[in-house]
Amino acid sequence: MKSISEKEKKLLETLDKLKKLEKIKPEKILELENLASQKNQLEIEKKEIVNRYNLLQQENVILKQKFDEFKKREIQEKKKEDEFSEKIDELNQETDNLMEEIDKWQM
Repeated sequence: MKSISEKEKKLLETLDKLKKLEKIKPEKILELENLASQKNQLEIEKKEIVNRYNLLQQENVILKQKFDEFKKREIQEKKKEDEFSEKIDELNQETDNLMEEIDKWQM
């Protein structure tokens, strides 16, 4: 008997809950459905934005690496250019010295 009365009590509680649910206005139900669909749409957009952001971060890392490599090459080229200029200056000085020697010998 006890289990039947417990079942009856639970059934009555469930019926009360159902009655309360029926009191929800249809406009509210539509509003809740709209909010749920907007939430889903926002979650989809968020995932897309996060994916784009991650791609941009990866691109940024790659571009930084390329820039660093470019700077290193530029520094190396500048160094080579400076060395080349020094050698040209040395050759010019040596040429001037030789020309002076030639001039001395010709006199």
